[in-house]
Amino acid sequence: MRPTTKDLAKAAGVSLATVDRVLNRRAGVRKETVEAVNAAIVEIGFERNISAANLARGRRYRFEFLLPTAGDQFLESLVARIEEARTAFVGELTEVRFRRVLSDDPHQIASELTSIRPDTADGIAIMAPEAPQVRDATQRLMERGVKVVQFVSGQPGTRPVDFVGVDNNAAGATAGRLMGKFCTGHPGRILVIADTMTARDNVERRQGFDLVLTRDYPELEALPSVETHGDLERTHRIVRNLYSNFSDISGVYVLSSETRVALQAISEASDLSTQQVIAHERTSFNEEMLRNGGLDAVIAQNPGHLVRSAIRVLRARCDGREPIASQEQIRIEILIRENLGHGPSRVIQP
Repeated sequence: MRPTTKDLAKAAGVSLATVDRVLNRRAGVRKETVEAVNAAIVEIGFERNISAANLARGRRYRFEFLLPTAGDQFLESLVARIEEARTAFVGELTEVRFRRVLSDDPHQIASELTSIRPDTADGIAIMAPEAPQVRDATQRLMERGVKVVQFVSGQPGTRPVDFVGVDNNAAGATAGRLMGKFCTGHPGRILVIADTMTARDNVERRQGFDLVLTRDYPELEALPSVETHGDLERTHRIVRNLYSNFSDISGVYVLSSETRVALQAISEASDLSTQQVIAHERTSFNEEMLRNGGLDAVIAQNPGHLVRSAIRVLRARCDGREPIASQEQIRIEILIRENLGHGPSRVIQP
């Protein structure tokens, strides 16, 4: 039989009401009493049934995803998975919602975070570019008692805070390895395109890519990152200029999660069959590019896993528990035309 709260109260020599206050981290309990209850927890092997306790108290979790206003197919896939989670987690007393309110302006993002109060939200998953204003506002939000998960792109220096997403340095290194292998016998330059280099995930992918390419494939030269800012006309102009200035482009790496604008511009400016092209994330556009040979490989992360993991991490933090690290590790998937299929893709571990 599992020890009950009555057993815990008896072992600690306190009342059930005191045990309840200690377990729920309420104020007004002496330090010595808290230590006695915690010691008894270890002694009798007490494990709290969080679900039962929440049900008895009518406890509900209120979680919100704060997403960028600008975005394309990858962001749409995240929104679709959040909508699925909204329904799936109702039975677990968890309210899930999202807002697309974050611009590229760090001051606007900081203002949005400042408006969030613990009486309206228990936890926030935020997908935002790196900036000192965002890091400071995130820190203040946590100090107000709201749990925070950095979603897809992290903010170094904000502690303690959780991150949900792939290891972006490893994802970039994977792209570097694939590009080096694919370009064997075809030395030249590699065109690198991003929507913005203020996003931490893009910076880390570029670092991983460069590390592998410069160390192991010196015959390939990665050009400086080109930023599209999601502007199709700007991207077409930049890409045309690059192909005019460099006749020896052997490959293209689109390192941001939104790829359609960049890939459209590249396909119109050059013959993709003569180059190796690698991009990120499984979207309908990237799937079609893989099938018709315009893309050679896609490095992806599962949007559903991202959303569910963020919710589980926020719940664990609200309950005072450590998240299960192995459960929340987001795997890097490599997709090629041959393993794309119609259902879930086969995973190739890098």
